[in-house]
Amino acid sequence: MSREDQVIIDAIDKLISGHDLTREEAQGIMNEIMEGRATSAQIGSILTAMRIKGETIDEIAGFAEVMRSKSNRVLTEQHQLLDTCGTGGSGIHKFNISTVSAIIASANGVRVAKHGNRTASGRVGSADVLEALGVNIHLTSDAAAQCLNDINICFMFAQVYHPSMKHAAGPRRELGVRTIFNMLGPLTNPAGADRQLLGIYDRSKTETIGGVLSQLGLKRAMVVSSYDGLDEISISAPTRITELRNGDLQTYDIDPELLGLRTHSLEAVMGGDAETNAMIIRNILQGEQGAYRDIVLANAGACIYVSGQTSTMQEGVKLAGDLIDSGRALAKLEQLIKTTGEIAYVS
Repeated sequence: MSREDQVIIDAIDKLISGHDLTREEAQGIMNEIMEGRATSAQIGSILTAMRIKGETIDEIAGFAEVMRSKSNRVLTEQHQLLDTCGTGGSGIHKFNISTVSAIIASANGVRVAKHGNRTASGRVGSADVLEALGVNIHLTSDAAAQCLNDINICFMFAQVYHPSMKHAAGPRRELGVRTIFNMLGPLTNPAGADRQLLGIYDRSKTETIGGVLSQLGLKRAMVVSSYDGLDEISISAPTRITELRNGDLQTYDIDPELLGLRTHSLEAVMGGDAETNAMIIRNILQGEQGAYRDIVLANAGACIYVSGQTSTMQEGVKLAGDLIDSGRALAKLEQLIKTTGEIAYVS
């Protein structure tokens, strides 16, 4: 038996016994997985045992650090750089709220390195809807850095930036249940964003993920999960928020009315396929009123607040509305489409 096999077997035994891995042990296990030295059975055992025991801050941070170290990096200034990547996995087929929120925030000068993927458990991922809008999502790390420097926003397609994840793809697919890997995508921004609005499917984990973001060095973040099951700030129910600010965590609930927004039914923010969601986004950016706009205002306002451009979320919501109504948000989308197309043509 090799030393690597023994390390993995010892970790499985420890997890099955209900004991937590240290951060260093988690890093070692993730390194074995990412290097292709763990078998499918071993990966499945580790993921299942961690899920049953409950993943800790140190375990998630250790896994995320290794995944970050093996990603294709986007080299850019990491100060005041925002991501809006969430976990997905809510099972609720709403449209791509965090994607359009990122575009709106960028229209006010927020530097946005949006990380995302194609659909997993939902109908449409951020990559799917951006492609339907006409954005070139297949940018290399150099091209993404150029896009970010030129227009203050880029999209980083997860499949391009995390090639080592291929070793875990089979076991994840065969297990078919949520595991620690469902939480890792938003924690592994290839550009090293230090600000984040992160939606999560499990309301009980907002403080855990907030703690992980702090361990990973983020300066400001909001981890959000609503009481109606959305991995977004909701306008149909209160939302649980764990806010990270310079190392301090604070958890609280917020209602739509507190943000100056009307309450709508959850059904009013449902989406469809990629083309339908792209049409919803265009209609929002062209000034259409209603539930779609209101839920985007809540989340775009949070992006602007986390980026430090306003002192309250309420001010962020108002500014997001102004960015839409002035046409600046729609212009930013058109700029993203044009720039990514030109970069693709040149390369």
